[in-house]
Amino acid sequence: MGRSKGEIQMTFIWLWTDFLLWLLFALSIYAVIKIRQNDLLLQKWKIIFSQPLALSAFIVFSFYILIGLTDSLHFRFNNDTITYSVLDRVLLPALEADEKTYSTPLNYEQFSKEYLDSGLRGRAHLNLVSAQISTPGENYSQIFSLSIQALIYSIFSIFLLVFFSKKILSINPNTKTNRVAFVTLFGVIFFCIWAILMMPNYHILGTDKAGIDVFYKAIKSVRTGMIFGLLTTILALPPAIVLGLMAGYFKGKTDDVIQYIYTTISAIPGILLIAALVLILQVYMDEHASDYASSLERSDLKLLLLCVILALTSWTGLCRLIRAETLKLSELEFVQAAKVFGVSNIKILFNHLMPNVMHLVLISIVLDFSGLVLIEAVLSYVGVGVDATTMSWGNMINAARLEISTDPVVWWPLASSFIFMFILVLSANLFADRVRQVFDPKGDTDA
Repeated sequence: MGRSKGEIQMTFIWLWTDFLLWLLFALSIYAVIKIRQNDLLLQKWKIIFSQPLALSAFIVFSFYILIGLTDSLHFRFNNDTITYSVLDRVLLPALEADEKTYSTPLNYEQFSKEYLDSGLRGRAHLNLVSAQISTPGENYSQIFSLSIQALIYSIFSIFLLVFFSKKILSINPNTKTNRVAFVTLFGVIFFCIWAILMMPNYHILGTDKAGIDVFYKAIKSVRTGMIFGLLTTILALPPAIVLGLMAGYFKGKTDDVIQYIYTTISAIPGILLIAALVLILQVYMDEHASDYASSLERSDLKLLLLCVILALTSWTGLCRLIRAETLKLSELEFVQAAKVFGVSNIKILFNHLMPNVMHLVLISIVLDFSGLVLIEAVLSYVGVGVDATTMSWGNMINAARLEISTDPVVWWPLASSFIFMFILVLSANLFADRVRQVFDPKGDTDA
């Protein structure tokens, strides 16, 4: 039977960054499988997750990754020209209300006064909030009631999680590490349920000058932060690893040339080089605007190319570390024995030397991530960051420059972007610190 003409169809749209994020997720699953097959690596990761703080940070970081992945599944209905993501549909209640201007978090009125239909000057009632709420007392009562509901649902959910973890996975919930893990999971679950209950009734973090929900913008910015942190780091690895291994192994003129390359790049001020390349990219994209099917694809390509530009300027530090480690490893007996037995240089580089420098690569990935998330905010602030139509914490901070100088101060857009970015960077840094302790040969793995 054929489809009727009025039937709504959904077509998935794959952006470049969508594909790369899901590819990284698939590679992460593959890495987990390989780690479980390697007793030494498995033991090291068990040591990492045995620390309550590191496990808690990993859970929070995983929650951010989940948000980024759900925002990387794009689709379009056949009767619509707008491209949505799965996250957009989850956050749909926050977008349905058409507000006029600023409103503070969890309020029922606009922030600024205007002339009402009655002819008097006052604060207009928000479209999203029930018209039955007309006093602060009624508003607080509604918020308290919804929060209690979220708390009850969260307690029930965590009890189910503890029960199934104990019965099915044989996890002992009474150890200190597992208690911290369940408390962190409870916090994440409560936040999700609370937000789901609040979104149809309130603007959780208020609205901006255009009346757009700030909570929606802050959540949507997670994907941009994850792309900057993950893709840029991964794209910087190939030149850093290959050139670092070659410089340390071949020495001589090869080492001199590679040292000259990364020393020259390091000598150029990073922000100025990035700004120059981004402006060149911007001019090219403006001249070829007709090559892009939609503004979403154009902004996504700019985001990806910005990650490539950052990767081209951020690989030098890891390259230095790998070169120094390879210089030391190349003098050891196993490398000399491989040369005697006629093993090719390519095999020595990638089969014998590269596995012995991977701890440096892993440490570099987790340490550089948070710095790259912050760089996005800096670049957007100086005007050479992501496209203005892309949701990002940097764009939110840039837009809040004038808002914080008003009287009264419009503080919530800046505070929202800062809090979400702070939690992501803090969780990444705490987890990175534990990874460094365990995988650094000079560190104390029993700490």
